[in-house]
Amino acid sequence: MSYKVEGKIVSISDKQMFDAGSGKLMFRVDTGDQYSDPLEFELYKSVDYVEHLDNFTKYNKVGDGVEVEFNLKSKLWTNPTTNEEKTFTSLSCWKVEKKKDDENDDLAF
Repeated sequence: MSYKVEGKIVSISDKQMFDAGSGKLMFRVDTGDQYSDPLEFELYKSVDYVEHLDNFTKYNKVGDGVEVEFNLKSKLWTNPTTNEEKTFTSLSCWKVEKKKDDENDDLAF
């Protein structure tokens, strides 16, 4: 199941590279909702598509309005010493579209 949210980018992390050649970066989006903290998205790319991370930072900047499509991913982990279970959840981004700035779309007459 995929989800969609609109907001403004408030931060973009540095690209993190892994030994196998894949990479990821994290970015946060503020939806503007009164009682909501910014959402942090993970953008992971395999070695064949790692250049997409550079394209993301090239074309998206802090303050840009975006629409993000993402999946929820979770991983259950059991502590081997205490047997306590913990769930880790991430927002895995698979599409980002820049929103047009409405105030610049109008022509002055």
